Amino acid sequence: MRVAIVGGGIAGLAAARRLEALRVDAEVVLLEREPTPGGKIVTERAGGFVIEGGPDSFLARKERGPGLCEELGLGDELVGRRPENARSYVRYRGELHPLPAGLTGMIPTNLDALAEGTLLSSEGRERLAAEVDLPAAPVEGDESIASFVSRRLGPEAYELLVEPLLTGIYAGDGELLSLQATFPGLRALELEHGSLIRGLLAQPVPPTGGLPPFVGLRTGMDALVTALVAGLERTVLRARTSASAIVRRTGGYRVLVDGGEAVEADGVVVAVPAFAAAELLAGLDETLSSAHAGIPYASSALVSLGYRLEDVPHPLDGYGYVVPRAEGSDVTACTWTSSKWEGRAPEGSALIRVYAGRYGRRDVTAEPDEALIALARDEIRLLGITAEPSLSVVHRWPLSMPQYVLGHLDRLDAIEGALEGHPGLAVAGAAYRGVGIPDCIRSGEEAAAAVTRALAPVAG
Repeated sequence: MRVAIVGGGIAGLAAARRLEALRVDAEVVLLEREPTPGGKIVTERAGGFVIEGGPDSFLARKERGPGLCEELGLGDELVGRRPENARSYVRYRGELHPLPAGLTGMIPTNLDALAEGTLLSSEGRERLAAEVDLPAAPVEGDESIASFVSRRLGPEAYELLVEPLLTGIYAGDGELLSLQATFPGLRALELEHGSLIRGLLAQPVPPTGGLPPFVGLRTGMDALVTALVAGLERTVLRARTSASAIVRRTGGYRVLVDGGEAVEADGVVVAVPAFAAAELLAGLDETLSSAHAGIPYASSALVSLGYRLEDVPHPLDGYGYVVPRAEGSDVTACTWTSSKWEGRAPEGSALIRVYAGRYGRRDVTAEPDEALIALARDEIRLLGITAEPSLSVVHRWPLSMPQYVLGHLDRLDAIEGALEGHPGLAVAGAAYRGVGIPDCIRSGEEAAAAVTRALAPVAG
């Protein structure tokens, strides 16, 4: 059995590994457009700094993140954030306001801690506290996150507290993001308990297997990619290879490749962004293609800056801060990387990472490096930092973050319905049911299992 996988990000690599495990007779051909696999998991090392160009961690409670690391022998590499700096902030009107303790996900549940903070006005705190007595609304169908949180907790809590945390996950607009596609459990808690806060307080603490809530890899996130690739035994990795179309052939599929020989396969896993999948599938299934084309994307840029500690007047006593959309800035967050993780900067230095790019605003990835570095340096003047950085690294991610906007679940239904007409074809990645690393791993593994089930008769 031969299976082609288009896309060598974490979802495609996880699919290849699972296919090898499920079928000893499986030959896997992995097509990756870039010179190296890994997708958005990129780690660079320079001058003693360890710089993540993409995600720096994942949720430990989502089992396939830690689970895969354990299976690959990376269990001892899993590390939590530095506990001595366990605090974060919100930038609002030129000042840093501590995030209140007792956040469950994005939602505050410790009203005493909220009352001690400076972020919300007294009116905003009173409106939030009144949520416990607010009856569940009989909303029909889906609802935007902004609508849901604003009617439960008040518009101020949404704009200054929930929205900036939400942007840190999706880089999106809460007025457009679907509650049912992103946080369906919140609506379920409202209906079951009559109050979101009461419902969250009644929930058991999600198990993390003894790990802290967020974990990274001690030597860098690329260790996961390296271990995955090294563990593949019957997978042929074809880097610098762009697929242009997927067409049917007798008994399977043909993946057309730009400037190269087509790949004949019994099954195919498409593990690329939705807009790329739409192009690949256009000649195969119009419904499948158009449903993918309807998933919008946001672009983002990350600027990492290294400094001598003597040039940093701020104590960097936390993990960093987030920036509400209401501030009107392209910057969404600033992470104090060396305060958040051990071993990310050499002795006597600090590493800071500035995130820019919001859905619905300008495309920051079109800006030259100099402009993005200037944007980041201007941002951290808030911390009193005016010196020249000893290191500056820019990572651009155009059209990198899928947006689960209203109607997303309908699009997924259309995709899944159309796939039923194409046995041996599956899709995987961040565009569907979760954008984090564990979500993408699970998605790739499920796609591999679906292809294997569909092709079981082929094995006789």
